[in-house]
Amino acid sequence: MIITAIQQIINISKEENRTVLTEIESKQILQQIGIPIPDFRLARSADEAVELAQLIGFPLALKIVSPQIVHKSDAKGVMLNIKNEAEVRNAYQEIIHNAKNYNPNAEITGVSIQEMIKGDSEVIVGMNRDAVFGPVLLFGAGGIFVEVLSDVTLKVLPLAERDIENMFTEIQASKILTGYRGCPPADLSSLKKIIQKIAKLSLQFPEISELELNPVVVYEQGNGAVALDARIILDHQKSGVAAS
Repeated sequence: MIITAIQQIINISKEENRTVLTEIESKQILQQIGIPIPDFRLARSADEAVELAQLIGFPLALKIVSPQIVHKSDAKGVMLNIKNEAEVRNAYQEIIHNAKNYNPNAEITGVSIQEMIKGDSEVIVGMNRDAVFGPVLLFGAGGIFVEVLSDVTLKVLPLAERDIENMFTEIQASKILTGYRGCPPADLSSLKKIIQKIAKLSLQFPEISELELNPVVVYEQGNGAVALDARIILDHQKSGVAAS
């Protein structure tokens, strides 16, 4: 059932000749495999954005949803910490305006209205399908500085449990995750489950050529982890579900 639901999402993009899933579609896949994400809804108008904001509750994050706009921040398509209905309406209109200026040819699906979540520790979990080694999993320090810091480690799939534990200690930010100078350790058990689910997804669906969860907010031990953003890129020439 889960595989069928994921395949349907992938098939829709294939029918529309798209290789980039929207954030909404990517998060729907995360929901299917049990990865925690913030409450989110898709708004197609400012009025609908206000209605959905009332359902989710404040504060909120608003993000552009467009298959042609992969890096939403570059398009000024992300607004955070929205506190009331007036800000929702203004943010929606500004995001749509910015997106059209950034790429006049982009197909704009709408704006994602998302529960605003903050956390002390942010990591990235990703996968890239290498031509030689196959699916390679990436883990490291996440957030907006991931490309600047490049504090990541790579493992070829499939993963053993020891491989994941090693990933936690191989990055420079490992002390933040394991507890440092009185700070409580992060919930590595929840983080391990997210990594295992992404690894399984990558092996089951060879058409997923690239996947990125950034940031994943990791709370202190026992309080879980949440993927705030997701990006999935497909290669429809490699279709077909692999054995689990």
